[in-house]
Amino acid sequence: MNQVSDDHIRQNVRSRYKEIALQPVEDSSCCAPTSASSSCCNSPVDYANVSVKLGYSSEEVTAVPDGANLGLGCGNPQAIAELQPGEVVLDLGSGGGFDCFLASRQVGEAGRVIGVDMTPEMVSRARTNAAKAGVTNTEFRLGEIEHLPVSDQTVDVIISNCVINLSPAKQQVFDEASRVLRSGGRLAISDIVTTAELPPEIKNDLDVMYSGCISGASSVDEVKAMLTQSGFKDVIVELKDDSKTFIKDWVPGSNVQNYIASAVIKAVKP
Repeated sequence: MNQVSDDHIRQNVRSRYKEIALQPVEDSSCCAPTSASSSCCNSPVDYANVSVKLGYSSEEVTAVPDGANLGLGCGNPQAIAELQPGEVVLDLGSGGGFDCFLASRQVGEAGRVIGVDMTPEMVSRARTNAAKAGVTNTEFRLGEIEHLPVSDQTVDVIISNCVINLSPAKQQVFDEASRVLRSGGRLAISDIVTTAELPPEIKNDLDVMYSGCISGASSVDEVKAMLTQSGFKDVIVELKDDSKTFIKDWVPGSNVQNYIASAVIKAVKP
């Protein structure tokens, strides 16, 4: 893709998540295209139930401030991150702050959590949520994950939930991840990958399908290759076959579950 088309994609993604950020908590939203026939995106959603299906515990979904859980994502990076007290955690595409607030409890007051999101309305919503809940070890920064507003070698763990697939410059995202991680730092990511060649009507839809976490996905081999090129070792990309049960509802009738799946992505910076 050229720079113009990349900017077009970013603007569409930013517009989509601006709409979600400005919705009242009780309205529906999901990491999937808006569809006239989709109950996911056109009727009220039980956010707690959605998150439990993604892999969060009932305790986790009730532990965050109201308005932080927007029913977004394709997995639970907390389940694989193995966060420790005192660590510095960076969340790529932090949205309303859901994963950041969960991480803040695990790293404690001696630790720190940084959320980065390119949508001003999302950053504002997350900051408001933090202030309401009195969370003091977490901050939210406006920025693109291809150009992280984070200093070199200052982060212990990077988490992300269904966001890197939205970037038109994924290699640059992983290069930036390597830059900000300390030696021995690790990635713990939930993201969408392709399991089969996307049909043209999905692959070429750079508006709805891309901003819905579908047509921008890379294959398992592509993700492994990009992480290796960025200098990571111990790379693991593990498909979650049970993710098809919720992916099939993203665009009813399109059978997108036959082409994509959620994956656990882990890697270590030497």
